[in-house]
Amino acid sequence: MSKEVLDGVRDLLPTFRERADEAEKLRQVPEASVKALEETGFFRLLQPRRFDGLEADPVDFFTAVKEIASADGSTGWISSVLGVHPWQVALFPDDAQQAVWGSDTATRLSSSYAPTGKAVLTDGGYTLSGKWSFSSGSAHASWVLLGGLVFDADGNVVDFKTFLVPRDKYEIVDVWNVVGLKGTGSNDIVVDDVFVPEAFTLSMSDTGRCFGPGQEQNPGNLYKLPFHSLFTTTISSPIIGMASGAYAEHVDMQQKRVRAAYLGEKASSDPFAAVRIARAGSEIDAAWALCMANIREEQAQVERGEKIPLQLRLRVRRDQVLGTQRAIDAIDALFEASGGRALAEGTYLQRAWRDAHAGRVHAANDPERALKMYGDLEFGHKIDPGMY
Repeated sequence: MSKEVLDGVRDLLPTFRERADEAEKLRQVPEASVKALEETGFFRLLQPRRFDGLEADPVDFFTAVKEIASADGSTGWISSVLGVHPWQVALFPDDAQQAVWGSDTATRLSSSYAPTGKAVLTDGGYTLSGKWSFSSGSAHASWVLLGGLVFDADGNVVDFKTFLVPRDKYEIVDVWNVVGLKGTGSNDIVVDDVFVPEAFTLSMSDTGRCFGPGQEQNPGNLYKLPFHSLFTTTISSPIIGMASGAYAEHVDMQQKRVRAAYLGEKASSDPFAAVRIARAGSEIDAAWALCMANIREEQAQVERGEKIPLQLRLRVRRDQVLGTQRAIDAIDALFEASGGRALAEGTYLQRAWRDAHAGRVHAANDPERALKMYGDLEFGHKIDPGMY
């Protein structure tokens, strides 16, 4: 089934590219594009089988994301973000899973995980309030996953949780006026004193140890992988896809380009141009190969029934942040070598340059923190809980 989804996604790539300008003007990916992706089965790739999902190989999911982003960065970004959320919902207690998918297995969710909200312990659950930013694709979702600190009656922080909230309990505030990833509609979410039942929450301390109550109903190995390994790769995959799209457009442009300043020389005859694309291509390939190899290694550990070692989880983060950097370095090099025509509105290359740099500022792509954790472990230092 994953192959059928991938084939369906690839058939849509020309359409996504044609709609890229429309997405930027709307500041949202067109609903028609989301619907078309839904029809391929893409959003069901990481969804449990018991709710009409495919429980597919996550590498197939990331591959589909990379392909989509190679046609349009914004479409790739929201596809990745919306598409990974079924994996987390599968870890929630069954009551929450039933609420999301029981009457409609095509339900989609957006998110904002930074703990900018406050949850107060109440009878049977929590009272949640706050404002969250950067909820990509929120216009295409009917639930949201929100990060929040839990406070007891004395005002002490007792937990960090993800809260599952239905669309009629939150407001989307249109604030998304940006220079990159313009089509992602990454607007603010506001919640005002909403009751969230205990069963509609998931502790990050549980997900940090690869556990969730929903594993009882969804015992497959897919749901035993580390949360941060999957979710940070969800952020890097579209950026690597943008680099792949930029590479393809650069090669095509250079084959047609004549350099007037060099007596009409064809750009493709320039030996330095050949060296540039070799370097850029290697950076893109290395970024992808390392990220996927690490996910494969984690899968192998799970399949053997072994605990995934901290060193491997930190290697995932090391290569994920460096994969993002490699992809952006490649895009920068290609953009700089493409000549003035790359500046024209409507070209993929300038949009990829803007989109990738916008994606770079996501918290998952903070290189120093991820690299420091890896280096500290190698030196035998204690690693504090973090995004790994």
